[in-house]
Amino acid sequence: MSNPVSALQGAAYDGYVKVEELGLRGMITVRGNLASTKLKNAVKAATGAAMPKQRQISIADEGAVAWMSPDELLLLVSYDKVNEVIAAFEEAMAGQHFLAVNVSDARAMFRLSGDKVREVIAKISPVDMAQDEFNTGDFRRTRMAQIPAAFWMADEQTVEIICFRSVADYAYGLLKDAAEPGGEIGIFG
Repeated sequence: MSNPVSALQGAAYDGYVKVEELGLRGMITVRGNLASTKLKNAVKAATGAAMPKQRQISIADEGAVAWMSPDELLLLVSYDKVNEVIAAFEEAMAGQHFLAVNVSDARAMFRLSGDKVREVIAKISPVDMAQDEFNTGDFRRTRMAQIPAAFWMADEQTVEIICFRSVADYAYGLLKDAAEPGGEIGIFG
């Protein structure tokens, strides 16, 4: 039996913003009626986090939950707990229409850190990164250059990004290029 490894095995780059591949992370796509009390309770039990508002992420000690679309969430949990989280979720949702799928090995995660993270994202994504438009807890499912991606601000100097594992190398190269020293544009003070 093989051991699971992340897409880029912890690759990191120190530019004017630090770029890091975050390794293995448990991710569960959930589809269902987001207004359902049963679903809200199952999400809270699985992650410790409350149901997020539209285009938000809710983070707790045990995990996080991100709003992906009007009927879809992404649960972020410990990689080694995914199967037990799905089993508990299925039990909690008994009798209600829903879908919960382990997508952990189909995704890659990155972290940008530094005081110019907004600028790096603004270079490669069509999201308004101005401080009065995008803040801690805001979540966007969008594009980074040629690939689909989702990201959020964990704090004022940290952005976390999810993309498909199959394009992780492209995403890493894109992020490195955008964070290359000398490429600063200074648009966010």
